[in-house]
Amino acid sequence: MALTVILPPGDHRDALLHRLGTVLPPEAEVMDRLVDPGDKVLFAAALDDDGMSEGVFSLLRQLRRDSRLLEGRTAGLVVTGQGELYTKSTARTLALAANMAGCALLGRPLVEATGSLRNFQTQAQISGTDADAAFTLALQDLVDRLTAWTGPPPLRRLAVVHASVRKTSNTLALWELVKRHLQGVETEEFCLLNGAVADCAGCAYTTCLHFGQQGGCFYGGVMVDEVFPAIRRCDGLLMLCANYNDALAANLTACVNRLTSLFRQTRFYDKRLYGLVVSGYSGGDLVAQQLISALNMNKSFYLPPYFALLETANDAGSLLRQPGVEDRAAAFARRMLP
Repeated sequence: MALTVILPPGDHRDALLHRLGTVLPPEAEVMDRLVDPGDKVLFAAALDDDGMSEGVFSLLRQLRRDSRLLEGRTAGLVVTGQGELYTKSTARTLALAANMAGCALLGRPLVEATGSLRNFQTQAQISGTDADAAFTLALQDLVDRLTAWTGPPPLRRLAVVHASVRKTSNTLALWELVKRHLQGVETEEFCLLNGAVADCAGCAYTTCLHFGQQGGCFYGGVMVDEVFPAIRRCDGLLMLCANYNDALAANLTACVNRLTSLFRQTRFYDKRLYGLVVSGYSGGDLVAQQLISALNMNKSFYLPPYFALLETANDAGSLLRQPGVEDRAAAFARRMLP
């Protein structure tokens, strides 16, 4: 399948293009703007000294104006910076915009490089090389996975995780609307309330690896006994996220952190990630970006097109009074089905 590289103009574009030239297949096409790309798209952004890029801003505007612009495409991302900041935030903003324009993203779709390349020190140690070479190896791995990707298996089993109270939760009300349209999909629901899950305490790498290889985690509990087995079985993970403070709830964050142990043992490239986000006021896009960076970019879940349904509802029960919410929930469920 054809690979198209979208590399907007900027002061540092040529340096990134030179780096990519060492790993791209000969037939890859490089464009400075998004015009009818092939089935596989590599978004590449070389940020300026201030962490900005007018070319990326133009690309974001194009993506946000057309919700069907990238339907049928799958993408990866490369972002380089001159300083130590803004590469990840730029990447996840771009990832959400592309996804909301119909684009799927590989599991672990991002290669980012800060100006010092210090973010590649660990990979360099693992590979027995230096940071510069580790950067090139990461690019080669991303390009190889993107060009070889043929899609995930159909959704048959869905693990659903939340930390909400059913009696008052608009988020769970939205899930009930979606669930009624998921005929043929087996669902397993897990409520992580009231201290049900201890947060990750950052065990040493060897300790985490040891317990991960045994299929568990040092801290045990519901994560090891119930959530880990469900994620091994499932074809997709759905996170139900009530947005109170423009962030994932504490127990959901703990769940993501604890998945590190399971991630040491296996990758989730073939498992889909979905999200339902209900905000009391605004900011659902911020929570969606957190899901992308934590579970797609870091934990390797595949991001299907239009992975998240974002709604706004404050008072208990008010979601069900939102105009068109049942139709939006049904459409979301249809996109999930095989």
